[in-house]
Amino acid sequence: MTAIPPSVEPRTDWKLAEVRALFALPFNDLVYGAQCVHRANFDPNVVQMSTLLSIKTGACPEDCAYCPQSVRYDTGVAPEALMDVETVVATARAARENGATRFCMGAAYRGPKDRQLDTICKMVREVKALGLETCATLGMLTSRQAVCLKQAGLDYYNHNLDSSASFYAKIITTRTYEDRLDTLANVRNAGLNVCCGGIVGMGETRVDRVELLHTLATLEEHPGSVPINQLVQVAGTPLAGTAELDSLEFVRTVAVARILMPRAHVRLSAGRETMSDEMQALCFLAGANSIFFGDKLLTTANPELQRDRRLFERLGIRPEAAAEIEPVVC
Repeated sequence: MTAIPPSVEPRTDWKLAEVRALFALPFNDLVYGAQCVHRANFDPNVVQMSTLLSIKTGACPEDCAYCPQSVRYDTGVAPEALMDVETVVATARAARENGATRFCMGAAYRGPKDRQLDTICKMVREVKALGLETCATLGMLTSRQAVCLKQAGLDYYNHNLDSSASFYAKIITTRTYEDRLDTLANVRNAGLNVCCGGIVGMGETRVDRVELLHTLATLEEHPGSVPINQLVQVAGTPLAGTAELDSLEFVRTVAVARILMPRAHVRLSAGRETMSDEMQALCFLAGANSIFFGDKLLTTANPELQRDRRLFERLGIRPEAAAEIEPVVC
């Protein structure tokens, strides 16, 4: 490598200039560096499998420009009330049988009310009893709510930063970047693992992607999971018709995330439905080691389970639960 040698040890003192230099590396050098970091911390042929279920859909008061669940946009998403506990547990059981090790529950809230949180805590306890890791994404949380979820047995809380602080106001006006950082602090202080990443392809520049990853990598503690989402363009949302991000730039983003946060699970999240097998293979080579599987991510399409299984077979990748994970030295 010709610029910054990647560190296999976690750092939270990255400088913006260092992150810019990583993005600017020749593609082969960057991916090679990311793969070396990845092998030092994970088995390179193992991918963690998660399933995401929308437990409360639509009618969200926020104005996130990418989101089909906002009440402000006509996207054809019908509002659905909070699911009952039994339906969620049955879905989680089926996900476990299909190879999931983590079950994520998403609700379209600005922030949950306490009575809603009581029901969600019941879901968490019962899903946890199935032997699955549990994750939730419910919008903003108070410190007390975060503690309640921790006491119920929640393992991870997802709250993405979405983009850089400077680009953020162009896509969301109903909450601030600081609001998001406050929720992350509440989650971390409650002892929950943080799941936090962003969305690329929203019309942001590389500078914004640099700043997003720099913010994530300089949090008090790196997120345990870092979802890298590719914008799914939904008719009726303000971002429908946005120019698509170059696929190799997406791979670069994955590779830089892997180098900056060497022990995090870097997850291919939204947008896989339109990714070729070759693009996904490059992402795994660049250090991605987690996916959401199942035919739907909240309200948008996701690759069919059999397509993922065929791709894994072609690449010699195995789900995390089936492997003994030992780092491989590059």
